[in-house]
Amino acid sequence: MEGIQKVDLTKVKPYGDTLNDGMVQMSFTLPVPYGDEANEAAKQLSAKMGFEHPAVVYSKDLGIGYTFFVMYGKCTHTVDYTTIKVPKVDMEVMDMDQVENFIKGKIKRDVVVVGGCTGTDAHTVGIDAIMNMKGYNHHFGLERYKGIVALNMGSQVPNEELAAKAIEMKADAILVSQIVTQKDVHIPNLTQLVEILEAEGIRDKVVLVCGGPRISHELAQELGYDAGFTTGSYADDVATFIVEEMVRRNLV
Repeated sequence: MEGIQKVDLTKVKPYGDTLNDGMVQMSFTLPVPYGDEANEAAKQLSAKMGFEHPAVVYSKDLGIGYTFFVMYGKCTHTVDYTTIKVPKVDMEVMDMDQVENFIKGKIKRDVVVVGGCTGTDAHTVGIDAIMNMKGYNHHFGLERYKGIVALNMGSQVPNEELAAKAIEMKADAILVSQIVTQKDVHIPNLTQLVEILEAEGIRDKVVLVCGGPRISHELAQELGYDAGFTTGSYADDVATFIVEEMVRRNLV
């Protein structure tokens, strides 16, 4: 349309009011007492991040020598969007009915899935959204699928117990949810499960999937998993991957 500025995808930058103005809002906390000096520190830090004319639009005393800031400024950096390649699960997602028909036609038996939040992780919102019958956001969980036997072991499940249950149930797939990721605690925890499965001689006999806000498909594969699903994934995505991977690897 006439009058609309064309976006240069090789030099993409944020905008607030007009294209390419670079305006960004961000927030952070500094371990300094609330006051004028704190505001100045926040502005100087924002400038070092590459923001022009940074301004403190809001600050709040958090007590015990900490201050929270909301900043506004112009970003001077750009990214070349045309060069970006993100590893992701390459598949056409099937809905529940399609997955059920796929199982009936190509696997011809129940698919057994065992999952849980492992280690010290007590946050079950992710695994519940994928596995529990009611699912999430109008997407039913795996418990609802005909042809899938799903066991959600809940929170703080030791890797040894998850592996043992998978062996006991002769699981076709193991799902691991990791919400707690401070200090990258999820990485050694996810790695340990792979090592246990390898030691038990069943790693190649199961489809191994992990998920969570800081989980990517690339990270999952680096850690020895078959796939990783992040925020915005549903049971449809996971179910599609499991059944197609089973057929691809002849695990039926």
